[in-house]
Amino acid sequence: MVRIKENQPANPTLFLLFNHRLTSVQEADALASLGVGRIVEPPEAIQHLWSAVPPEAESLGEYLAPVVAWLAAEARPEDFVLIQGEFGATCTMVKESLHLGLVPVYSTTRRDALEEHDADGRVHIRHTFSHVRYRRYSP
Repeated sequence: MVRIKENQPANPTLFLLFNHRLTSVQEADALASLGVGRIVEPPEAIQHLWSAVPPEAESLGEYLAPVVAWLAAEARPEDFVLIQGEFGATCTMVKESLHLGLVPVYSTTRRDALEEHDADGRVHIRHTFSHVRYRRYSP
């Protein structure tokens, strides 16, 4: 899916490498704080690769090559890439994004926890995450 902010085609694009749906708060913040004109979700095949990084793989370079190729073909220097996911894949894609001249970012969140104790000793914990801001990965 591609979302376009009216009348601002020269603005950078935000490409998503993310395992969740972007919330309306995250979308609004991307438009406001990053100044993006478009938000682009990866094609289904790329999203599947990103969401199913094999834990058995010794190295991720070959596995992530299609993701790198997608960004190299679609993004232009100074576009943003929201990168969050499996730790090794995230590190690899931050490095590759910087190499392509892109700006890798991640969403910072505030986490609130509600803990409930049952009479039988069981404990239930509910976490609520709230987007705070985007932060650039350091080169």
